[in-house]
Amino acid sequence: MDKTSREILGPEYPSRWVRLRTLVLLRWIAVAGQIAAIVISQRLFDLDLNLGLCALAIGLSVALNVVLHFVHPENRRLSETETVALLTFDTLQLGLLLGLTGGLNNPFALLVLAPVTIAATVLPLWGAVAVSAAAILVLSAIALMYMPLVTHAGVVLALPPVFRLGQWVAVVVAILFIGLYSGRVSREIQSMSRALLATQMALARAQRMTDIGGVVAAAAHELGTPLATITLVSSEMLSDLDEGTDLHEDAALIRDQADRCREILRSMGRMGKDDKLMHQAPLSAVLAEAAEPHENRGKEIVISAAGAGGEVEPVILRRPEVIHGLRNLIQNAVDFATSTVWIDLAWNENRISIKVADDGPGFPPHLMGKLGDPFLRRGKRTDNADLRPEYEGMGLGLFIARTLLERTGAELRFANGKASGQACSPRCGAITEVVWRRGDDRIEAAERSPTLSRNEPFEI
Repeated sequence: MDKTSREILGPEYPSRWVRLRTLVLLRWIAVAGQIAAIVISQRLFDLDLNLGLCALAIGLSVALNVVLHFVHPENRRLSETETVALLTFDTLQLGLLLGLTGGLNNPFALLVLAPVTIAATVLPLWGAVAVSAAAILVLSAIALMYMPLVTHAGVVLALPPVFRLGQWVAVVVAILFIGLYSGRVSREIQSMSRALLATQMALARAQRMTDIGGVVAAAAHELGTPLATITLVSSEMLSDLDEGTDLHEDAALIRDQADRCREILRSMGRMGKDDKLMHQAPLSAVLAEAAEPHENRGKEIVISAAGAGGEVEPVILRRPEVIHGLRNLIQNAVDFATSTVWIDLAWNENRISIKVADDGPGFPPHLMGKLGDPFLRRGKRTDNADLRPEYEGMGLGLFIARTLLERTGAELRFANGKASGQACSPRCGAITEVVWRRGDDRIEAAERSPTLSRNEPFEI
């Protein structure tokens, strides 16, 4: 993965998601709502509020918005610390206003959940904890110190002490629950988005490689005839020219360079401008192409194929998703295998199956239910943790393979060859099985390519 990819997928990626303009706009909406609530409370419900102090509390938000508007551009992205500071300010400002208008007797006390929810959604754990702690402190303060709600007739509007206690407990529980729930869901969505981005990047790279192969094949086909003509003409010139002359040496150089061009094109791609092998191929050929980059990495790769009931080997679409997905599974097996990786191909009239097994330590048992999810961590130290020290256990390889192969209609299953308490057979490591249903046009070619058909006898 290149530097740009690591920057996108790294932990810095969600740091500056929140625009200053967004929080400023939300604060203006809050200011308008607070003013409307005070006016309605005084006019409609005849409450005797301290308008001077309330105006001071609301004026703090107005002043902050004005300062931010002139100091910073509207499209500025906030850092995590700046977002925590602004959300904490909003929590304290709201707490001050609630303390001036009845404390927990004010039904709008539930609005302290708003900054907590935003923090849990866009901030890392420490930021969400900081804003949540500020909200709980504010609630505790206004539960003890507040100006009561009094009408102009002198009637005090207050909840019984037990209801105020219940209100405090309910809001604190809501802060903890919403913070934890929203934060976990948000982080899962962010992780999935980043993993899908990695999948798209891998698929785009595989598609580019396939396209390059097609271009090279077309170039080889188009240049084959001119190069053959150059070789033929230069050979005839050599036979007509006297040896040792400059013209003879030039003709020999032309022929040698033409032969070299043909060899280069032959090594770069298959001959044939629109060879259907570029679009579909036998299952074993596609699997061999997927395994090719890992054949010389010091591990033996054993490929076996068997069809049930005399079924002819299926011809599948040579899609980048299939090649790259299988290549990731084989790479994972080779990375952790001790010496051997087994790849078994099987097919019958109902399904196509590819099973990849190795003799390594296998999948960590505590992660078996999470395999295929992105950004997994080991969670605890295992005896085989040092087999591949550069491997961080993020699970992106299996996630990309699973996502790409499922696009072609495949189902993936993960298992370990060695169960607890059982003796280890040669295939005692991780086992991954990929299964397709026969007849699915996302994987199986509708009809066999003419280039793959059997030669028919002919009469002269």
